[in-house]
Amino acid sequence: MNVGFIGVGKLGKDAAEVMAEEHNVIGYDISEVQPENFKMVPTIKEVCDGRDLIFVAVPTPHHPDYDGRYPTSHLENKDFNYGIVKEVLVEVNKHVSKDQLIVLISTVLPGTIRREFIELIPNGRFIYNPYLIAMGTVKWDMVNPEMIIIGTKDGSETGDAKLLLDFYKTFISEETRYELGTWDEAEGIKIFYNTFISTKVALVNMIQDVAEKSGNINTDVITGALERSTYRILGPAYMKAGMGDGGGCHPRDNIALRYMAQELGLGYDLFDAIMLAREVQAKNIATKLVVESNKYNLPIIILGQSYKPDVEYLDGSSSILVGHYCESTYRGKYKVQYDLETPIKGVYLLGHMGKHHDYDFPDGSVVLDPWRSYKTDRDVKVIHYGNTRIG
Repeated sequence: MNVGFIGVGKLGKDAAEVMAEEHNVIGYDISEVQPENFKMVPTIKEVCDGRDLIFVAVPTPHHPDYDGRYPTSHLENKDFNYGIVKEVLVEVNKHVSKDQLIVLISTVLPGTIRREFIELIPNGRFIYNPYLIAMGTVKWDMVNPEMIIIGTKDGSETGDAKLLLDFYKTFISEETRYELGTWDEAEGIKIFYNTFISTKVALVNMIQDVAEKSGNINTDVITGALERSTYRILGPAYMKAGMGDGGGCHPRDNIALRYMAQELGLGYDLFDAIMLAREVQAKNIATKLVVESNKYNLPIIILGQSYKPDVEYLDGSSSILVGHYCESTYRGKYKVQYDLETPIKGVYLLGHMGKHHDYDFPDGSVVLDPWRSYKTDRDVKVIHYGNTRIG
């Protein structure tokens, strides 16, 4: 294929050189760059002329104060700076047609493309394709990526998505998996992949801090045991978003560790943030239930009062926590009911994953499913909480 590559910098140069081993690549950058196996051109117009694919790999920087070399937690929150991407897309739009596919790989926050970029490039076709590559191993990562992320307008495998997949298959390892979603979902996969790593590193390093403060602990013994725990911690378990963590151990363990962080003087408290997130997430579900309840003047019923399916224990029940916030928001209008044996018309929350799908919901009821799996032909409004795809 004929490929144009805009942004031949510390990551883009190696990426484009890998492509050039199989395809006809030309590049453009504002700096003087000397690639190994493709030529550079002096203008964006020239890098677009006659190209099937035009990759845009320009930076979305923060101010230098935010790069992590110095403390940042005290600074105001800031989005990436999208100025460079916008300038490039506006210029690219002047020189492309619908016969050409523009592929953006720059890191952006979810919603950015739909909100800020897509209107800038009406003349060409567009796809989002962020990379998971690291400095020092760019070429290896290009050929052996953990996944290829592709974002289209509606998340479907369009002709453009297939074109890009076929392009990558010419030089990427055969076992590579391909993850397809909307622009917003692809943006989320990239950014949350990175933040999962940051969270994991922070948690592991926290064990190190506890060892130093508490004594008589070899950090590697603890992290080694966790590393080998492939059933829940490192496997696919708990990767289904839904109700909050519960039971007689997890919430209270986090609460106890908040005390430990204070007593040891760690100077930070990840556990407090975890518990706050759990509570706010429960309150968000409760707010959705109350909105639906007020809209249709119906009571709220929660199916699954226990902390997990097929047990009777209520310890740490996230369903009860949601119910608490519902009643707080209601201000006495209704009392939340749980696990009714005789169904009534109401707003229902499915508190347990995969359960209560055969419940006899009365016509006119609302069913909020935070697991996004319940389907029915009945006269029931089903809300798949957490799925906000447009269209």
